[in-house]
Amino acid sequence: MNYYIGIDSGGTFMKAALFNAKGEQQGLARVSASVINDKQGWVERDLDALWSNAVTVIKQLIGTTQVDPTAIKGLSISAQGKGVYLLDKQGKNLGYGIMSSDSRALPIVKQWLAEGKAQEIYPTTLQTLWTGHPVSIIRWIKENDFERYNQIGAVLMSHDYLRYRLTGEVAAELTNISESNFFNSITGQYDKSLLETFGIEEIWNALPPVVTPQQQAGKVTAQVAAETGLSEGTPVFGGLFDVVSTAVCSGINSSEETLNYVMGTWAVTSGISKQVTEESHNFVYGHYAVDGEYIIHEASPTSAGNYEWFADYLGEDGELNHAENQALVEALEPASSSIYFIPFLYGSNAGLGLKSGFYGLQSHHTKGHTIQAIWEGILFCHNVHLERMRQRFPKADVLKVTGGPSSSLVWMQMLADLTGLTVEVSSLDETGSLGAAMVAMVGAGEFTSLKECSDTLATGSKRIYPNRDNYQRYQKKFKNYQRLVELFKQFEEESDV
Repeated sequence: MNYYIGIDSGGTFMKAALFNAKGEQQGLARVSASVINDKQGWVERDLDALWSNAVTVIKQLIGTTQVDPTAIKGLSISAQGKGVYLLDKQGKNLGYGIMSSDSRALPIVKQWLAEGKAQEIYPTTLQTLWTGHPVSIIRWIKENDFERYNQIGAVLMSHDYLRYRLTGEVAAELTNISESNFFNSITGQYDKSLLETFGIEEIWNALPPVVTPQQQAGKVTAQVAAETGLSEGTPVFGGLFDVVSTAVCSGINSSEETLNYVMGTWAVTSGISKQVTEESHNFVYGHYAVDGEYIIHEASPTSAGNYEWFADYLGEDGELNHAENQALVEALEPASSSIYFIPFLYGSNAGLGLKSGFYGLQSHHTKGHTIQAIWEGILFCHNVHLERMRQRFPKADVLKVTGGPSSSLVWMQMLADLTGLTVEVSSLDETGSLGAAMVAMVGAGEFTSLKECSDTLATGSKRIYPNRDNYQRYQKKFKNYQRLVELFKQFEEESDV
């Protein structure tokens, strides 16, 4: 039996899972991934610590599964998109990695938006403008740390950096770099005119060669083999943007009849298409793991991370408290309280710089009401994205959901009732790791295509159907939520004056 490792480098944890060629999980190791928040809006990672986390989970995985490392035929990585992980011209770390949730470049992005750059670049990039894009962060570095800017030797994203440490080879993976605003989505290549538009043309030579997800991008070095227990020469494949990894595991395809919901730190709604269409809204198009297909998605950092922050703030303790919280919400009438929660702790999907908050709290409200409002607010933020996506995917009638909240039937029933759509929850827990392992399987020749791999490794799922009696209740509260967000926007704008 051949085996494959998928590494999932997320915002909260670093995980490594071992799968056999049937897609059966043989073992899992994980460690907490630390984040550095030294200044308002700055979200960074120590790159050596990130690599140390990867070494730890690989070593633990191999040590606990007792699989002969020579039977591991490939390894790949699924990781957060965007952000910037820089090497200098000697291939050494150039400062901390800057994560996609970093917002230090907010004034720069606001200026670009005012100048009309978003509309100027969209026909070329099929991307929007926001603070987590590499172009925004690099422009900030140029303006605020010119010495560092002049030392840039390679511009990487998270999984590119980890792959570099595994192999010593510098490369940028397609599904992630295609959403960087360096990339001409029509030609499928970097575009120097884009760098000129953003005033960062000096880094042109620091843009790495592009590799596809299933393409072998190097081999495990002798030094890494000694550190981790991997076999020297183990093939390492391109990898995936984690949104793509989840879509691959969900089984959505270019029939455009299903959408994928990711509920984590980020609220992501994705669909797959072979077509780029003109719409009233500028959708984000990224190159998918299947040739000739695009992943189209709406996203913002407004999802379950807001609830996790709240749980940590109260000193909640793991699955037991989450089960108790679920019971508290289940006991309440759907959408019945006057409490609204705006889940903008990590960013907004309604305007740059908006902040989080509660409205409507009164003395008779219980902990259950508060948790219900948090869950509703997160679903409402997802619904903002879904309403736009349904313009692009009018045939979609099923939401395939992944992420922590998918384990809560109460929360998933709320989602079905709000949207009026059937919710499908996969039995898979580790979609990031499995998606990475799947592209390694295809790259190593275990399967001839990602479709064959996906069909062969098909897993079970559970369906939750909407309660039509609750639909109007949720829609009414959702409309009120939108009105409240507009008031937040008005307050923020007037406060800036």
